[in-house]
Amino acid sequence: MVVPQNSSAGVDALKLPAPRKPRQDRTPAIPPKPSAPLALPSKSTLEFTPPIRRIVTPSDLELFHASPTYRLLVDFVLSLNGACLDRSLKTKLSYDEEAPVIKAMLDVLKKVENLVKENPREDNGGSRFGNQGFRNFYDALEKNSESIHESMNLGLEEGAIVELSTYLLESFGNRTRIDYGSGHELNFICWILCLHQLSLLPSSSLSSIPLHIFPAYLSIMRHVQQEYYLEPAGSHGVWGLDDYQFLPFVFGSAQLFHHQYLRPISIHNPELLDELSDEYMYLDCIRFINSIKTTANLRWHSPMLDDISSAKTWGKVNVGMVKMWEKEVVGKLPVMQHFLFGGILPAVDEMGKEEEEMRERETEVEGESGAAGRTAEEVKGLMEKLDREGMRHVHSSWGECCGIKVPTAIAAKEQGEKGGLRSVGRLPFD
Repeated sequence: MVVPQNSSAGVDALKLPAPRKPRQDRTPAIPPKPSAPLALPSKSTLEFTPPIRRIVTPSDLELFHASPTYRLLVDFVLSLNGACLDRSLKTKLSYDEEAPVIKAMLDVLKKVENLVKENPREDNGGSRFGNQGFRNFYDALEKNSESIHESMNLGLEEGAIVELSTYLLESFGNRTRIDYGSGHELNFICWILCLHQLSLLPSSSLSSIPLHIFPAYLSIMRHVQQEYYLEPAGSHGVWGLDDYQFLPFVFGSAQLFHHQYLRPISIHNPELLDELSDEYMYLDCIRFINSIKTTANLRWHSPMLDDISSAKTWGKVNVGMVKMWEKEVVGKLPVMQHFLFGGILPAVDEMGKEEEEMRERETEVEGESGAAGRTAEEVKGLMEKLDREGMRHVHSSWGECCGIKVPTAIAAKEQGEKGGLRSVGRLPFD
């Protein structure tokens, strides 16, 4: 063996290369930002109209994606996402953030909560499907919605109250199907967005929405889901993110975006969930999901959330959640065909034209066959349904928006605890 004459050179030759920086340090995630500041409509051009559905076909959805309303909706969610960045639910808000409209919105939610208490579930013989008592609650909210908005003392015009009442009512589930999903959650965002577009919600108060208003809404929705056994609307079962909600995972991951100590893998630590779930929505959602499932293993009942927990940083999770929301909620026809357009959130004029033409052709069809006036190509691969308002909507593939009744895991868990798990057949993966 040849020994180098210069000992120092030999030492340098034996030095190990400098360790590479962790991947997350080299390419840090950048918080998603809105494409432009939120613009308010001109009061002179604003005409209030009762919100109705306008998205029926894929072409309608394409028109929506190219419309100002779509951009406004996405930018509003991104603004809320940024407003709660690195902030705990216990963050003390400034005076500017606590506008009168925030207190008025909290009062509205308290009144909705009281209506739930006044309309208990009905005895349905141990069924795990939607409880008929939900319709009593829905009817009570529909009856009182306008007076509830008048009590906000915000000087709302009659037309504005009609629009706001519609979005609020549809925020708590579907009366006919007794179900709830991300589309109903989106209606609640639209209710808040309408208040913003009416110049009642200043931009300085946006942080109050994900940190105060949305958690209050989430708490009420859990009460509604548990009280009436709401079925998951459009559930993908075990392969979905959550049976009911989506945005708490968006806002919750934003809260943890740059957290120094907590990592996505922390959701598997029960002690951390118990200790910090009142500060971070994401952790609270995981804790709640674990509490309502008949098995405590996240890998079994929520494999998607389990997979996401392997991400290196919360920033990666948040960016991914925003992209998933845009694709799986506002990007999907089975969800967005139930979206409502009014004067505050207007539709493009061409939207819904195919539906009008279809109805005109149907009126020309005679006979007991009840032919829909469609060609074979139009019928192929689609199942037609008429909703409560008598408007057509279509199901792609197996009818993921409302074609299949899905029993709720909440009911399975509750009834299992009451009568023993053997008395209630377990749901696969619940």
